[in-house]
Amino acid sequence: MDSELAALATSGATTLISLMVTDSWAHARELVGRFLSRTGADGATLTDLDAARARLLAAGTHTTDDDLASQWHTYLQGVLQSGSVTADPLRDLLASLQQLAHAPDTRQTTVYNDISGGVQHGPVIQSGRITGLTLHVHQPVDAAQD
Repeated sequence: MDSELAALATSGATTLISLMVTDSWAHARELVGRFLSRTGADGATLTDLDAARARLLAAGTHTTDDDLASQWHTYLQGVLQSGSVTADPLRDLLASLQQLAHAPDTRQTTVYNDISGGVQHGPVIQSGRITGLTLHVHQPVDAAQD
């Protein structure tokens, strides 16, 4: 295998493993699944990927990172050597994975709000900026008005 393909497999495996512990993992898994379907891989390969992620999350050590990166490097090298896919789809996958890896952190956080100062009879909204919002508030019919 030429050095460019070996480097591509190494970079792909390393990027894949690093994404396993991020919020971008679901998207990365989808991209890898599409790539694997082009290689003729069966569903067991995605199951192996999920198991690798579970092992990584459970262990959380650099040794595990290295072991998994080596395992997936070997797998990607085998895919390239078998000729079931050319380097171009792997290069495209790697570019997409690297975009995910370098995307700004978009983690969702939990926000807790306490409302005080009386009873609220309508929507309560806390926001930095809201545009184009229409609220329809139905006033309760007061029995004394009838």
